[in-house]
Amino acid sequence: MNLSYSLHKIHDKNNSPFCEAEYSKFKFGDSDMAKKFAHELYEGFIQNHADLLLSHSEIVILPSPYHSIPTASNYLCLYFKTLLNNFLFTHGRNAVSESKIYRNQTYTADYGNLSFEERVNLIGNDTYYIDRNYIDGKLCLFMDDIKITGSHELIVKKILNQYEVEGSFAFIYFAELINKDINPTIENYYNYFYVKDVPTLAMVINAPSFVFNTRTVKYILKLEPPQLLNLLELIGDEKLPQLFELAVSNNYHTIDDYKHNLNHINQSITNKKSYNYGYQFTERPA
Repeated sequence: MNLSYSLHKIHDKNNSPFCEAEYSKFKFGDSDMAKKFAHELYEGFIQNHADLLLSHSEIVILPSPYHSIPTASNYLCLYFKTLLNNFLFTHGRNAVSESKIYRNQTYTADYGNLSFEERVNLIGNDTYYIDRNYIDGKLCLFMDDIKITGSHELIVKKILNQYEVEGSFAFIYFAELINKDINPTIENYYNYFYVKDVPTLAMVINAPSFVFNTRTVKYILKLEPPQLLNLLELIGDEKLPQLFELAVSNNYHTIDDYKHNLNHINQSITNKKSYNYGYQFTERPA
């Protein structure tokens, strides 16, 4: 069985079915928006497909493929899973388990600005791994935030066929582009509706609800040097170690487009440590 469900349908580029500003904040790491969207998506999915969930004894949820740094849709998946487990608890069913589609490569291209063919070529050249034995024969919920061209779903189905996975598969989206006459680059219209520049990005990062994701890390690493300096002044030093560690974990230090900014961030961390050490040393009581 293959099912595709989306909460919001995009028919008109000038009339969004969801709040564009909230979606943009979500895409750049606002976890409050991820929770809000997950709740709305859960309510819609349960209303339409509660029987599907209750007809399976084993359910696995999988976010969109990533290497090391979670995507925005990963947080959507996380909060959706919590709500789903509460539903299953009230019906005396087993909790949802979680799996992952592993990917080996990363790319610097802005995915939301690509055509269908460019998207398929980009992600189709990647290498993926899925734990067949873990998900085989189960109801698998594949989650993503938005379906624009269907390239992600196409690749996942290709992986399932490659690994000869049996079971029931549901593809779940917060929103879906229905009107194919609309250019796929509308995705970037939503992505950057609120986060348009360094000051608006800093506002998202400085919020208590902020969490790093792939988009935010890549955006920072591709800033021009003056923009990076401006951002670092606005967000301070506390988040830099986590930013650096995440970037390295995704092998961004091996990508030419990211090396300069990552080296600068590392140097900023080193300078901060040196300053703190000197400060602590000179402040010893006499």
